[in-house]
Amino acid sequence: MKEGLTVGDFSRVTHLSVKTLRHYHQVGLLEPATVDPGNGYRYYAPDQIPSAQVIRRLRDLEMPVAEVKAVLNAPDTAARNALITTHLNRLETELAQTRAAVDSLRNLLQRPAAARSIEHRTVPATPAVGIRQIVDRDDILAWWHGALGELHATVHAQQLHRAGPSGGLYDSELFQHDRGEAVVFIPVDGGVRAIGRVEPFLVPGAELAVITHHGPLADVDLAYAELGSYATTHEISVSGPLRETYLRDAHDTPDETRWETEIGWPVFRADNHPAHPA
Repeated sequence: MKEGLTVGDFSRVTHLSVKTLRHYHQVGLLEPATVDPGNGYRYYAPDQIPSAQVIRRLRDLEMPVAEVKAVLNAPDTAARNALITTHLNRLETELAQTRAAVDSLRNLLQRPAAARSIEHRTVPATPAVGIRQIVDRDDILAWWHGALGELHATVHAQQLHRAGPSGGLYDSELFQHDRGEAVVFIPVDGGVRAIGRVEPFLVPGAELAVITHHGPLADVDLAYAELGSYATTHEISVSGPLRETYLRDAHDTPDETRWETEIGWPVFRADNHPAHPA
């Protein structure tokens, strides 16, 4: 009596190769219904076909084997759907990151050869409301969005008067060692009550070389490169946090192509000229 579908027949039915079926058997993802103890032949039951179809589609979506197992063993539909939704959300995030990287590369290849103007500026110390944290470089953009949103909410809740555009300070360690201190702030008039991560913050005064970046922050490194090359070539670069001023950001418009960011590089300023060409 036939014991079920041979591995060859099951392969043809499910479009999973024999090699793949052998691997799934070894890792316990899709085990044969029976294995002949005499010759080791594997046989699959027809009711295993739906599971194999689900496995193939989940693996096509690059779901790890351990997560596929969790989906197949989920106690109910809600739990199974939650696992699948989590994986799909992760794929969408990765796709968005890939698109951003592609757009950034295109901007690099298509950017005009003309250098942007660089201004020397004296910035006074400014009272602000801020959030300060040690951050991993890979997390900086997500942290930036969350922290600025929290600051804007605090300014509104405490009825503070904004005294200028929001900004950020970023220690060199963040760029050199992929982890360092970051501060985002909003200049305000009046007293600030510390709540949670939000605290009063005095933005330090500085002498800066300033360049303006237009567009998403994904390719802000292009402006950093121009500014840093200028500061080091002219031997005026000094230690200190790099500064960003968000003249137009996510709080103003969701269209990243309309964002406008000033980048400030700390410099030794031995002149009184207000501006210099790059």
